[in-house]
Amino acid sequence: MFKRGFKTWCEQTAEAARRQRGLQPSEPLRARALAESLKATIVTPQDLPALPTDVCRRLLSEHEDIWSAITISTKPPLIVYNPAHSEGRQNSDLMHEVAHLLMEHVPGTVYIDPKSRLALRHFDADQEEQANWLSGCLLLPRAALLRIRQLGWSNELACEQYLVSSKMLNYRLHTSGVNIQYARRRA
Repeated sequence: MFKRGFKTWCEQTAEAARRQRGLQPSEPLRARALAESLKATIVTPQDLPALPTDVCRRLLSEHEDIWSAITISTKPPLIVYNPAHSEGRQNSDLMHEVAHLLMEHVPGTVYIDPKSRLALRHFDADQEEQANWLSGCLLLPRAALLRIRQLGWSNELACEQYLVSSKMLNYRLHTSGVNIQYARRRA
């Protein structure tokens, strides 16, 4: 459960991020642009010369469905993302990591599993939930969701315009209350 005022703060943060970039409250905001403004470096596993070739291969083939992105606490921060995912999913994964940076979350512990030789991590469930909520607001703030419904856009068009997955769009439409609001208007 979020502390009182957290959801409002997330919407205000999404609006401020757009305002700082000269965007309207309902305009799309790309995760890469926001990450770059935070001086974060965005890479794939192939861009990490110290990563053993066999580990890189496994991350991008047999394990591609079990990881999305991770932030490594360096100066500047390093975000490693999974290029095997769709563009909308990548944007969402990157924004999730950006949300951690914006909230100055303490990174989880990363360790190498001796059997698989893969980097695994322990994480704080509350921080992950907070990053999920903030990233959703950054990608699809309430103003954008209302615009999508007002213009009568299909989910496909909205996903294309905001570079999000249908899963993210449906999540935000449901959790923001916009779907209920528009269902009541039609009733």
